[in-house]
Amino acid sequence: MQLGLYSFAENTPDPLNGDRLQSPAERLKDLLEEIELADQLGLDFYGLGEHHRPDFVASSPVTILAAAAARTKNIRLSTAVTVLSSDDPIRVYQQFSTLDLLSNGRAEIMAGRGSFIESFPLFGYNLNDYDDLFEEKLAELIEIRKGGKVEWAGSDHTKPIPGIEIYPKPVQDPIPLWVAVGGTPNSVARAAYYGLPLMIAIIGGYPRQFAPLVQFYRETAEKLGKDPKTLPVGISSHGFIAENSQDAIEIAYPSHHAAMARIGRERGWAPGTKEQFVNGSKPEGAYFMGSPQEVIDKILMQHEWFKHDRFGLQLSVGTVPHDKVMKAIELFGTVVKPAIDKALG
Repeated sequence: MQLGLYSFAENTPDPLNGDRLQSPAERLKDLLEEIELADQLGLDFYGLGEHHRPDFVASSPVTILAAAAARTKNIRLSTAVTVLSSDDPIRVYQQFSTLDLLSNGRAEIMAGRGSFIESFPLFGYNLNDYDDLFEEKLAELIEIRKGGKVEWAGSDHTKPIPGIEIYPKPVQDPIPLWVAVGGTPNSVARAAYYGLPLMIAIIGGYPRQFAPLVQFYRETAEKLGKDPKTLPVGISSHGFIAENSQDAIEIAYPSHHAAMARIGRERGWAPGTKEQFVNGSKPEGAYFMGSPQEVIDKILMQHEWFKHDRFGLQLSVGTVPHDKVMKAIELFGTVVKPAIDKALG
């Protein structure tokens, strides 16, 4: 199983440091150090989410990943996610091809519809077209990544490409393309239809309930004549690692609570409680909060349910002090990963 990290590059007041707010430049400096450490420790991938809000600094994730490419050697560099619905598939392909060249074949595209909507009015798109935009642009991107002269007839939300070759060409042929979903069956079926790897975000509730969705993906792919063994499945979740579970919870909870409460106010959710957070950190819950051994046990338990090929951990929801994030990465790379590699091969 591949193990990696992902971040949304949050830049919010730090509850453990007197609500100190970093400058965007300082936050990006810390982020690059975190990616560099993940590479040095042998983690498999790092994903960076796209957001267009004041509480995140990754509105241009590929730019940051290109900086990380120059400071790393082996780790795969991905988005988490590229909001394809409000982007141009040609530019997406060109940007990731360039990243692939800079990283010597380590770039990946993770495309999704996005759980935040700020990019739609920013780039002049109508939210009523939310699903159609993604469907049409994903189909165009798939056609582009085949290489050669691109013949694209156009659609309601895309323009024709009249037999034009698109440059630069990536090292990888084709460049890897994942579809990220939040649990919608239609999105899962779409990934199976196109024969694309699937990443499922499980950030709440009871993860075992997602097992039928993974099975649905594999069965749908097989019915469409694709070999499910060639289609990786990934799981991504919130979490934090410290020497013991109590420390992990005390470090992660204040920022997690502040971030989720802020988003909840925007979307009409009731604020969560610490009791709910602790319950979510138990073995059957969605959060990977605890000691290295607790995280190891949960990854292996979920592997029994999903037989997945990749696990991504979001270490900080909201802002956690940089030194504590670096320590969590160290534990993930030096304790968790070796144990998972030994257990699963």
